[in-house]
Amino acid sequence: MPSAEETSEDRERPVAPTRVDEIAAAGAESIGGPAGRFARFGGGPLTAVRVIALTAIGVFALGMVQKLPCYNWAWFRGSSSQYTHACYSDIPHLFVGRGFADGLLPYFDRIGGDMQYLEYPVLTGLFMQVASWLTLTPDSDPVQQREQMYWLVNAGLLMICAVVTAVCVARTHRRRPWDGLLVALAPALALTATINWDLLAVALTAAAMLMWSRGRAVAFGVLIGLATAAKLYPVLLLGPLLVLCWRAGKWRPFLVAAFSAAAAWLVVNLPVMLYAPQGWKKFYTFSRERSIDFGSFWLVITERTGRPIEVSVVNTASVVLMGLCCLGIAALALAARRRPRFAQLAFLVVAAFVLTNKVYSPQYVLWLIPLAVLARPRWRDFLIWQTCEVLYFLGIWMYLAYTTSGEKHLGLPQDGYQLAIVAHLLGTLYLVALVVRDIVRPDRDGVRQDGADDPSGGVLDGASDVFVLAPMGTRDFDEEEFWGEPAAWGAASGGRPGD
Repeated sequence: MPSAEETSEDRERPVAPTRVDEIAAAGAESIGGPAGRFARFGGGPLTAVRVIALTAIGVFALGMVQKLPCYNWAWFRGSSSQYTHACYSDIPHLFVGRGFADGLLPYFDRIGGDMQYLEYPVLTGLFMQVASWLTLTPDSDPVQQREQMYWLVNAGLLMICAVVTAVCVARTHRRRPWDGLLVALAPALALTATINWDLLAVALTAAAMLMWSRGRAVAFGVLIGLATAAKLYPVLLLGPLLVLCWRAGKWRPFLVAAFSAAAAWLVVNLPVMLYAPQGWKKFYTFSRERSIDFGSFWLVITERTGRPIEVSVVNTASVVLMGLCCLGIAALALAARRRPRFAQLAFLVVAAFVLTNKVYSPQYVLWLIPLAVLARPRWRDFLIWQTCEVLYFLGIWMYLAYTTSGEKHLGLPQDGYQLAIVAHLLGTLYLVALVVRDIVRPDRDGVRQDGADDPSGGVLDGASDVFVLAPMGTRDFDEEEFWGEPAAWGAASGGRPGD
């Protein structure tokens, strides 16, 4: 906690989580206890970034070990065993199912069957194709062996993405590098990292956040454009950025970022759009035509009422709900007594998309992990949310085991799976509520308690406001006095950092 006697040099030192977070302090007891008053940071070979990178590799490797029952046999027997062992992955199945095993080119060659073309965005398709080229097993080898090698190649590439994500989060808030450890140790990261290819977009988005924090609008835009070419959700970050730049009058950086994002997205997509239009639009038509699926509150509604909802109705309702959420987030950003941090609004808008969507695949939690860490870097709250996500991860596989096996004593029935969905929804809403509270009550924001304004905000960090709606807040206080002296954080929060 900053004190009045601290020098400017002290305020530039990295924040030790064991000093400001009771859960981190308790966890540190097994490795020597919290950092002492005279502890020195940054020296020696084991810097924060290196420790976080090594931890991310180790946790990712544990996730690979968790997939061993499937790797050895369960993927290839067509049984419910891949669900009872909670080790399912799309990667080996789509190696054959989307034509990579037969040397078909995504978007250009027809797959056959109901899907016809690859249903993923172009950059993800390229990632899948490159992994196929790196799968060096001969065509004469058994299909099982080739699927195993394809999964291993993808796992290696996705491990790089996981490390990039954790390191970028560690470097985004300059004084809080150890927050990246939350990403590296996230249980849901280990469990879901190799289910699908979402980590590619997650890594690009985390790198974009890092670039924006350093004031590099062009690099941010290019990375967001590439991330959107891999998965749709990263484009949502432009919305919060628009509102924050509007409030601060920083139009030029926003426009540069937006045009750079559009240009990068076009560079990736335009060749496929022109030469394989039917294959290119498959992702968009599939997303529109997809019915209510696993993990969404829409599924709970339909199962509890016994009344199916038409796809067109769900599409419209989801868009309306998402639009209302975005309007609420924009109003919050423009009316808050203190301008929210970019990471806070980025988390809220992606969480709104996750909560209102008609499907929630278990790996979608990866979208939120780095944003949640930047928005609310508190171990207790992060672990509560992660517990809910792990429950959902187990719930969906046990439910699929129940529905696909002939033995009803295996797995989880429908009512149990609905409880798992509710756990996921409540866990995410819990984190959303805390982030909203931090915006309304900035004295409760752990990042700003260190005397910072918006370390992920780049040009927004420390900027003055030029447009604000009627300020909202829970109590009056002298903002100039409060924000001008970091020592005020302790008194304003009752002496309990971030609690």
